[in-house]
Amino acid sequence: MAKITKSFTEKNSNPFKISQILIPLGIGIIVIGWLFLSEYDPRTFKNVKFNFVSVGYILLAFIFMFGRDFGMIWRFRLMACKDLTWSQAFNINVLNEFTSAVTPSAVGGSSLVVLFLSKEGINVGRSTAIMISNLFLDELFFVIVCPIIFLLVPVKELFNVSSVITSTIGVLFWSVYVALIIWTFILYIGLFRRPDLIAKTVQLIFKLPFLRRWESKIVEFAENMINSSLEMSQKSFSFWAKAFGTTALSWSSRFLVVNALFMAFTPISNHLIIFGRQMLLWIVMVVSPTPGGSGLSEIAFKEYYNDIALGSGPILVITVIWRIISYYLYLLLGFLVIPAWITKSFSKQSNEITVNQETK
Repeated sequence: MAKITKSFTEKNSNPFKISQILIPLGIGIIVIGWLFLSEYDPRTFKNVKFNFVSVGYILLAFIFMFGRDFGMIWRFRLMACKDLTWSQAFNINVLNEFTSAVTPSAVGGSSLVVLFLSKEGINVGRSTAIMISNLFLDELFFVIVCPIIFLLVPVKELFNVSSVITSTIGVLFWSVYVALIIWTFILYIGLFRRPDLIAKTVQLIFKLPFLRRWESKIVEFAENMINSSLEMSQKSFSFWAKAFGTTALSWSSRFLVVNALFMAFTPISNHLIIFGRQMLLWIVMVVSPTPGGSGLSEIAFKEYYNDIALGSGPILVITVIWRIISYYLYLLLGFLVIPAWITKSFSKQSNEITVNQETK
């Protein structure tokens, strides 16, 4: 057992590579450069003015992003029953966002949260319960808030741009949203009602020939869901209300970043349209095959909001600042935090292995 654990430690002593940062960064820079070259018009850039007011709103956008991180950090602490310090919760949040930024959006950082939590002293069973519960809360937020947005904002205002990209966004949104509802329902039944039924059902489905390659992972997920249900189904209503509140704070703050950036450069008549479109765009980008949606996010954002900004100049500037705040910042934070975290976490494990071997 000691040899296996030691081998695992050595293998994972540097699980993140510099190429994982350079690839999405390169894709984003190329796409942004292409957008500027193809749509540059000196006249439209006259509408871009950096003054005291615009800088103030850009700072507000950073504050909203801080609110997003605070909500997630608070939720990690809450779900771990405060067995994580604020510093540990901060590290886990940065690691989670970094892995989301360097993997395809459909994969995200959730799959590694169990590893991050276990390295901070939370056992694997509880870590799995926290990961699945966080996933459920995130999906539940979108399932609840999207209908509210459609009640408050006419559909034609949310899909008001006549372009191939916007039409594609509309089709993808409804497809992904339906899948999201089904997935949230499965997580709810699995966590709070009949985890055994969900486990047996998904295991049966993944015995089909074209799905069999993922069967082992699904079996593991099903077992984890049953264990998670035993822990999380005992939590009180007030606990879940607080957890959902931190989730709402985090996601709302993330989407309000775009509202603040538009206020910096463009007169805004209806903030709900900007907020609603950002939520819809985020759901659609779940299916992006590129790391963190890099490249596709910039193009989709620019096209989707093009009818609101005053020309190509402001929308291109807003697109760049939005990606810096909501994406590239996490690449930088990950680059700064990960080396120290790896040194601390894996050296601790290595020391524990050495002590165990000496004891034997």
